[in-house]
Formats: sequence, structure tokens, C-alpha cells
Amino acid sequence: HVQLVESGGGLVQAGGSLRLSCAVSVSSANDYCLGWFRQASGKEREWVGSLDSDGRINYADSVKGLFTIAQDNGKNTVCLQMNSLRPEDTAMYYCAATGGSWNLEQNYLYWGQGTQVTVS
Repeated sequence: HVQLVESGGGLVQAGGSLRLSCAVSVSSANDYCLGWFRQASGKEREWVGSLDSDGRINYADSVKGLFTIAQDNGKNTVCLQMNSLRPEDTAMYYCAATGGSWNLEQNYLYWGQGTQVTVS
């Protein structure tokens, strides 16, 4: 059982920065990988990046060098630092968890409620 709660979304101007947080509560002893996804209005959901249980991070090409995923020392919060934001980054952002491979979207069985990011 995994509970995820996102926060930190808002309205920013192009070129600005925003930091999203995902509070994670896990009741299982199994390891979970955590990922960030986004979905713009009228478009398909898009994978942003994932943090493996060993600290390995992978990013989508569209955000490499611009977004950073990090986990706090207590492993109860995963953050998405977004820099140099562009209007095309406007979307609902979700954190998700998988007990399987991080690189298959169908494996992400637990999702947060989402937080809206709007870039003018």
C-alpha cells in the first residue's frame, strides 16, 4: 500500500523555477521506485523522470538538464525541481510509485492526486 500526495504547483512566468514535492507513505516492506509524470490538457500523459530505490535517476529527453529529481534523507519526500520553465511545461504533474521496473508505465500502480503547473 502506497499513498502519494503532491504539492508545490502554481503559476509562474517563463524562465522561472518551481519545486514540486511528493510525500510518500509506504506500508509494504517491498522496495518501490518513484516517478513523475505530467499531462497537458488534451494530450497524453507523459513520463518526466524516475528515481530508483538505489538512487538511480532517469529523465525524459524533453526535461534533461532542466528538471532534477531528488529524495530527502528520510526517504519520505521526493522532489521535482523545475528550472527554466517554458509554456510547454504547463501540465498537471503527478507522482507515482511502482513495485516493478521503473521504465514501464503500466507498472506504476499508485498515483497522487496531481498538482497543476502553469507557465505563462
